Amino acid sequence: MLNLRAVSDAVAQPAGTTEPSDEALMLAYGTGEAAAFERLYARHRQRLYRFLLRELRDTALADEIYQDIWQRVIAARSGWRPDATFATWLYRIARNRLADHWRAARHRPPAPLDADARLARVPDDDTPERRLAAEQRNTGLQLALEALPPEQREVVLLRLEQELTLEEIGAITGAGRETVKSRLRYAMDKLRAAMTP
Repeated sequence: MLNLRAVSDAVAQPAGTTEPSDEALMLAYGTGEAAAFERLYARHRQRLYRFLLRELRDTALADEIYQDIWQRVIAARSGWRPDATFATWLYRIARNRLADHWRAARHRPPAPLDADARLARVPDDDTPERRLAAEQRNTGLQLALEALPPEQREVVLLRLEQELTLEEIGAITGAGRETVKSRLRYAMDKLRAAMTP
């Protein structure tokens, strides 16, 4: 099992210097610079984990697949070539790993039964009325996301949470730019309709 360090432990870039690109860091890591991997990991760990958690809705499973993805990055270090951006390559690995999981599982698990209770445990300094309204919005958004067809949900998560371009999403999903754009537009229309009182 791979034990990756927390972001706070990762190598920091001295102030006033230009940050190297992800691709430059991956190439440096391929030549044996461990600090380059630590920086790549620090840049992408939270967004990748959040993407997996949203797709899987199971912390233990997200942890397992997350570790597997980073192990694959490590295993590919010496042969990696920048044919696409590092982020595109990383999310393609994630998407393929998720597809493997869903094929093996043959189903998408329902949202946890205690999802509302989890949301209620989140501390909030606002009034009870505001908390209730926010909880209802969050639950409504989560339900609306879950109701989307898988291709549309995937595009929304990659675009809004991972901030990938349409071209990067197309490279990850194997769909053309216009298909990605269409899926995103339909998904956003459905989300707006679901969230409109």
